[in-house]
Amino acid sequence: MDQNRTQKELTANLKKKAIEEGFNPVGIANIPGSEKIHLRTAALQRWLKAGFQADMKWMEASRRNNIETLLEGAKSVLVVGLNYYVNREQSKGSLSIARYAWGRDYHRVLTKRLKRIGQWLQAERPNCKWKICVDSQPLLEKAWAEEAGLGWIGKNSNLINKNQGSWMVLGNLLCTELLIADEPTKPLCGKCEECIHACPTNAISEPFVIDSRSCLAYHTIENRSQFIPKEIQAKMGKWIAGCDICQDVCPWNKKKIPSNEDPEVAPREWVMNLTKSQALEWEDTIWDEKLQGSALRRIKPWMWRRNAKAIDINQKLERNK
Repeated sequence: MDQNRTQKELTANLKKKAIEEGFNPVGIANIPGSEKIHLRTAALQRWLKAGFQADMKWMEASRRNNIETLLEGAKSVLVVGLNYYVNREQSKGSLSIARYAWGRDYHRVLTKRLKRIGQWLQAERPNCKWKICVDSQPLLEKAWAEEAGLGWIGKNSNLINKNQGSWMVLGNLLCTELLIADEPTKPLCGKCEECIHACPTNAISEPFVIDSRSCLAYHTIENRSQFIPKEIQAKMGKWIAGCDICQDVCPWNKKKIPSNEDPEVAPREWVMNLTKSQALEWEDTIWDEKLQGSALRRIKPWMWRRNAKAIDINQKLERNK
C-alpha cells in the first residue's frame, strides 16, 4: 500500500479517535516545528530572564526548550483542546472561581482520554512509542497548539480558537510516527487590547507578556506566602481562586460559545455557591472532601482562608475610600 496513503489514513483516524474522546479542536504538528516555535522558545527565555515567572521555578526547566527531550525519536504531536465552557454562572454573592476549575480535575480527564488514544495508536502501529503531556510537563503547550492549528496565542497569553474562544484546556500526545501536520494558525487579535485594559493589576505588562508577580491567578493559586501583597488585595474583587477577567472581556469569548454538557466538565455545586464565611470556617477535613478530584486541590486549605481574608480586607478598603 502507498506509504503516503497509509500516513494520511492514520492521521485522519487518529484525529477521529480524538474527537470521539470529546476533544475539539484537534490538530497535528511535526517535530521540531516551524520557525515560530523557535521564536516562542526565545520569548520564554526573555520572560524568565525578566523574572515574570515569580516563584514558579518549574517554568525554568531546560527540557521546555526542546520537545524532543520528552520522547526520544518523537516526530509528531497530536494537540487536543477540551472546551470547559458551560452555560452557567456562579450564584450572586458567591466568591469567584475561574471556570477551568469548576468541574473535574482536567489533568485527570485529559490524561485518561489521551491514554486511550495512545493505546489505540500503538495497536495500529505496534512499534510506535508515545508520551502524554498535560500542563504539568515541561512543554510549550500553547505554542504547539498554535503550530497544530488549534488557535492563536492572544495578547492575554491564552490560546484563542475562532469558534470556541479561549475556554479550553490543552493536552498533547507525542509519538514516534510521522503524521501529516496541519497549518499553523495566524493571529486574529488585530488591534484589540480589551484584555490589557481590563486587567485590574496591569499584569499584562505588554501584549502577550504576563507578569505573574502582578497576576491575581498567580497570587490566589501559586503564591505560597502567608500574606497576599496589599496592592494585590486591593484589586482582588471577589476572586478567591484564579481569575477570568482577561477572558471575559475578549471579543472572541462574547460570541455564542458551545456549552459542553460532558459530565466531567459539569460544575460542582459548592464551587458555584461558595461564600466568604464557608471559605473562612471550613476545616481542613471539609476542604479535603470538597477538593477530591479537583484542579483546585492545588490551593491548600490555609490558602483558601488566606485568600478569603484578603477579599475581606479589600472590601474594608473600598468602604473607607
